[in-house]
Order: sequence, then structure tokens, then C-alpha cells
Amino acid sequence: MAVARAQRRAFFAAWLGYLLDGFDFILITLVLTEIAAEFGLSLPQAATLVSAAFVSRWLGGLVLGAIADRYGRKPAMILAILAFSVGSGLCGFAWDYWSLFAFRAVVGIGMAGEYGSSATYVLETWPKHMRNRATGFLLSAYPVGTVLAALSYELIVPAAGWRWLFYAGLVPIALTLYLRRSLPEAPEWAADGGGSSVLFAPGRRLVNALLALVLTTALVLVFSRTATGWPLLVLVVLGLVALTVQLAGRRWPVVLALIATVFCAFLYSWPIQSLLPTYLKTGLGYHPSAVATALTWAGLGYAAGSCLAGMLGDRLGTRRAYVLGLFASLAFVFPVFALPAGNVVLLWVLLFGMQATSQGISGLLPKYIADHFPTRVRAAGLGFTYNVGALGGAVAPLAGAAIAERAGLGNALTLLAVTLTLVVAALVGFNIPARLERYEWGITCNQRK
Repeated sequence: MAVARAQRRAFFAAWLGYLLDGFDFILITLVLTEIAAEFGLSLPQAATLVSAAFVSRWLGGLVLGAIADRYGRKPAMILAILAFSVGSGLCGFAWDYWSLFAFRAVVGIGMAGEYGSSATYVLETWPKHMRNRATGFLLSAYPVGTVLAALSYELIVPAAGWRWLFYAGLVPIALTLYLRRSLPEAPEWAADGGGSSVLFAPGRRLVNALLALVLTTALVLVFSRTATGWPLLVLVVLGLVALTVQLAGRRWPVVLALIATVFCAFLYSWPIQSLLPTYLKTGLGYHPSAVATALTWAGLGYAAGSCLAGMLGDRLGTRRAYVLGLFASLAFVFPVFALPAGNVVLLWVLLFGMQATSQGISGLLPKYIADHFPTRVRAAGLGFTYNVGALGGAVAPLAGAAIAERAGLGNALTLLAVTLTLVVAALVGFNIPARLERYEWGITCNQRK
């Protein structure tokens, strides 16, 4: 069954939006050193600005996912792109650390909604036997956006300063909004008659709002390093578990297992995503133009790997392709961070291979997660699960920077990448969420007897 013209058009609109998502989101990692110099921040303090977007992602994924389930995939996609583009533009006007932290949180809300609504839209538009390919191809847009961001950094920042890099993210928004407004609604959602969200249920709105308020406050305190200590971390974990139980009902163990998988996936990939530019500039002493070139090759590897992952997923199965990609990535991690300065071409090749396997294989994540949810709650389930797990991305730069203070940045990135890659391979390879689902189903059947 071939992909029809309308399906290709729907895919392109989603792909373009996700490209802009990648462009706007990655900008902060490119200018951490410039921002730290202007605002007088240390590297660990500056790294919290990367984490700021992750602090709000779980909320954006939940709210915009619930909107997508209740009102349609298309309006949620439009709201998402407005949120992350406006947030990115505002970053250019930041006057201190806290204003930039807040604007990055707005970017995170939009990015979360973009991931959940666009991935769900494409999944429900393409033929079922091609859905690994659909999400793999869709996620290839993100690294293309990062490549464009790296090229923009090279052109804009040396001449005009870091603020103009954020303004540039606003330019193509009108085209994307126009394309999305003209799209039809996802046929599976339309056929299902729309969904209802537990988030907006009359009897649960107040409890959900209170949980969201407590969690948001606690996460801001933790990831801005305003407050520390185990009690606050325990409060965050308990709050997220409580919200998961509230939203998922009896299936909460399955959802928590999916969240743990995504969390570990971000912990192996995002230290590299967020701190690689800093490592290349400070650890190896590369000029900004050389950093931009290296990141371009890394982004191209990510894009190529996402497409390849989708094709392998349709041929071999989602889980098998995912685990194979993870193990293949280990062959590149050690050489990348053992390579001394001056081996520029070899660095490009290794970064291409590493990102093609470690990051590219994450193109299968939307399909892997979405398979665990029915249509009526798919967008909220995918958005919430993925973006709560994405808190691993908030922990990642902080963990990388903290380990780097003792072991060096290159060793820190290697340690996190290798260890967490093996954890994710075990969770996916042994199919832990599905095993929990079968266990929960068996308990329910025995109770009914």
C-alpha cells in the first residue's frame, strides 16, 4: 500500500514543524558559553538553562496531548508551534537568568506538544505497516533543524551576538501555520469520534491542577538549583507517580515503565546533545566555525539514522531494531571522546556514526510508546509518557557538568552514554512494559473470577 498524496502533504507539514522545533530548542546549547559570560554564570548554572525547557515539557505534553485527544490533532499542533516559537523569540529579549529560564520553559511546553501531537497525527494518517517509517522519517526533521541552527550560529553570532540567533527562529513560523491550518484531521481520530481526557474530567480537574502546581514549583526549585535536598526530590517523584496513577488508572505500572525507558534514553543521549558544543569549544579548543561543522555532521547522522531506524523497524520489528541500534552506538562512543584535537575529519565521521545509531534509533520511540495506548487517549498518553521521561534531559546536562568537575567533560559524557544505553537496551529488549501489562491483565482477570 503506497502513501497517498494527502498523506505525504500531512507528513510534510508535521515534518516542517518538527524541524523548527529542533531549530528553536537546540539554540541554547550553542550559546551557553556566550550567555554564561554575559550573565556571569558558571557552567553548571548555565546548564540549568538547558534543563528549563525540560521542567515544563511534562506539562506541555499532558495539556496539549489532552487537547489533541479531545478537540483534534490539528489544533494541538498549531498551539504547540505557536508556544515554542514565541518562547524562543522571547529568549532574545531576556535580561537576566530567571527571565531566560522562564522563556525556555515556554519553549519546552511547545516542544512537548509538538512531539506528541505531530507524531500521533502522522501515525494516524499513514498506513499501519509503514508507521515505524513514518515516525522515523518525522524525527529526522529534528536534527535537520539542529544543523540549520548550527549554521545559523556560525553566520549570526560572531557578527550580531547570541540574541539574534533566537530572533531568527521566528522567521518561518507563518508558513508552517498556514500549512497546518489547511490540513484535514487525522482519519483515525475522526473515525473514533474524538476522545475524552481524564485531565479535564469535572471530578478531577481540581486535583490535577493542584498536582500540576506542586510539581511545577518543585521542579523549578530543583533544576534551577534554588533548593536542593532529598525531600524535594522525593516530592517530585511522588507527585509524578500520583499524577500517573490519576491519569492511567490500573495501567499505571505500564506507563511508569515507559516513563523509565524514556528517562534513561534521555540520560544517555542528552548529555551529548546539550554539552557537545561546550566540549568541542572548551575541551578541544575548536573555533566556533569548526564546532558548527562538527555539529552539522552529527545532525546529518541523526537524520540519516532516524530514517534508517524507521525502515528497519518496519522490516525487523520496533523493539529488535531499537536494541540493535543501541548496541551499534557503543562502537562509536569511546572513539569520539578519546580523539585528541586536530583530527577534524575523523571527528566528523565518528560523530555522524554515533548520532546515526544512538540518537537516530530514537525515531522508533513514538511508535514504541503509542502502541501501548488506544486512539482515544493516544496523544495524551504519548505526550505525557514521553515528556515526563524527558525529565532525564533536564537531569542530563546537570549530571554531565557535575561528573565533569571531577573526571573531565569527555569522560563524563562517555560514562553516561555507555551506562544508560545498556539500561535502555535491557528495558526494551526484555519488553518490560508489555510484561507488566500482561501481569496487570492477569491480576484483573483473576479478580473478576
